[in-house]
Amino acid sequence: MKLNEISDNAGARHHRIRVGRGIGSGKGKTGGRGVKGQKSRSGVAIKGFEGGQMPLHRRLPKRGFKNPFRKHFTVVNVGRLQAAIDAGKIDPKKTVTEAVLGESGVIGQLNDGVRLLAKGSLSAKVTVEVSGASKAAIEAVEKAGGSVTVTAHKPAAEDGATA
Repeated sequence: MKLNEISDNAGARHHRIRVGRGIGSGKGKTGGRGVKGQKSRSGVAIKGFEGGQMPLHRRLPKRGFKNPFRKHFTVVNVGRLQAAIDAGKIDPKKTVTEAVLGESGVIGQLNDGVRLLAKGSLSAKVTVEVSGASKAAIEAVEKAGGSVTVTAHKPAAEDGATA
C-alpha cells in the first residue's frame, strides 16, 4: 500500500449539490424548493403554526410557578462522605466544610451551598459544616459521635471580595 493509493470508502464523502444551475442539473429553476409560497423563500420559521387554528401550545392552560429565588443546593449523602474518609480524601479530625468537600473532589460544583442527606451509613466521628441538612442526616452524624452545623451560605462575591 502506498500513500497515493489510500482513498475513502465508497460513499463516505458526498459532493455538495449545486442548486439553481439550470434544468439539466435536476435541481434548476426552483432549486428543489417546489413552487411559490412562504416555504419556497428563505428565512421561514413556522414551527408550531397550525394554519390559523390556535396552536397546541396556546390551547393548553398555563400551570405552575418557577421561583427565581430558589436555592440550588449540591447534594452530599453521608455514605459518600464516609467513602471519601475511607479513601483518605477527607481528614475526619478536621471540620468538614463546603470548601473541603470541593477540594477533595466529593462535590463538583458549589451552587448555593451543600445539603447533607442521609443515604448510606457513616461510622467516622466527624464535624460537618454545611448550608443545609436533613433531620435523618443530622441524626446519622450524631449517632456516629459527630456534629452538624447548619450555616447560611455566602456566595463567592460576598466572601470579602470587593467589586
